[in-house]
Amino acid sequence: MRALCWMGVNDLSVETVEDPKLLNPHDVIVEVRLTTTCGSDLHFIDGYLPGMREGDVFGHEFMGDVVEKGAEVTSVNVGDRVVVPSFIGCGACWYCDHDLYSACDTTNPNAAMQQPLLGYPSGGIYGYTHPFGGYQGSHAQYVRVPFGDVNCFPIPEGITDEQALFLSDAVPTGYMGADFCDISPGDTVAVWGAGGVGLMAAVSARILGAERVIVVDRLGERLDLAARLGLETIDYSAEDSMQEALRESTGGRGPDACIEAVGMEAHGTGLMQIYDRVKQALRMETDRATPLRQAIMACRKGGVVSVLGVYGLTDKFPMGLLTNKSLTLRTAQQHGQRYVPRLFEHVQAGKLDPSLLITHDMSLEDSVRGYEMFKDKKDGCVRAVFRP
Repeated sequence: MRALCWMGVNDLSVETVEDPKLLNPHDVIVEVRLTTTCGSDLHFIDGYLPGMREGDVFGHEFMGDVVEKGAEVTSVNVGDRVVVPSFIGCGACWYCDHDLYSACDTTNPNAAMQQPLLGYPSGGIYGYTHPFGGYQGSHAQYVRVPFGDVNCFPIPEGITDEQALFLSDAVPTGYMGADFCDISPGDTVAVWGAGGVGLMAAVSARILGAERVIVVDRLGERLDLAARLGLETIDYSAEDSMQEALRESTGGRGPDACIEAVGMEAHGTGLMQIYDRVKQALRMETDRATPLRQAIMACRKGGVVSVLGVYGLTDKFPMGLLTNKSLTLRTAQQHGQRYVPRLFEHVQAGKLDPSLLITHDMSLEDSVRGYEMFKDKKDGCVRAVFRP
């Protein structure tokens, strides 16, 4: 089959690789209809997350058709159109039983590679470094899905492929971030980042009852998209202080909750950004954490900071602000299996249309160019979608 492979830092190539096979009776083979770029892929493409090997197939956000299933799979059948959450759950461990699917104790065969750093390993994820399981990713014609009964969700009629695609990762990640905020009627929520996850977090906050949702970014086309969704926007590059801008916008109190949806390669302004860039270039830290620091600074006292961006080792983390402002910090890799059924209902009810994230639709053979546009934010690229 054809697949997009990581060949080295900032070196991608579409190659012919072996088709996946059923390895145990709980497996499913999915023929990929659609798969998409994700900002978290950029972190290992750029060499900030270790653990990729030459020839690895990557990608973790996808939907498609079941073409083969193991003997013990009962909830899906060959021919079913399904969406698959990016993190893999077993459905039987303590964590899956408590809806903490990305913390699954069973699905990461390389747990020993993570444990020294994390203390306890995460669950496995498709196409996202060997410490996260070494699974073949979704930027391919076919992908093996372990524990098919837990991880394959048949897509209801009336939901398009393009809408279903983002229920794999961007939408449940954003929705989880909003869910973490414990939103009450009348709340104001600020979201850093108007990429796919940030926009879905902002829309989700509104679905969950926020009165005002303010999206923070610097790219005009992304801020325009947020405005078309009925969201308030702030161009942080035009502000001297995000804290003051949000304080003024909220009557002096600050947002009730802040969602950070950018991660370790954030753009920023000022001396702190220079400091982060230098230390990151020297591999003395992994993160340019400007939006994370801004979210903690701007959030009102007693509020919630929800972190969705991928981070590693963050320097100058303002722990004292969390304590003295009585803030709650909530974060996780997405527990998609918890949210997908609820998200189907929101799409069917017309409250949510994730397909608006698609700015570039292309074949898998053009995926190297797609990632170049996505990484460099060329031609207004929010998400590039590949059709294997």
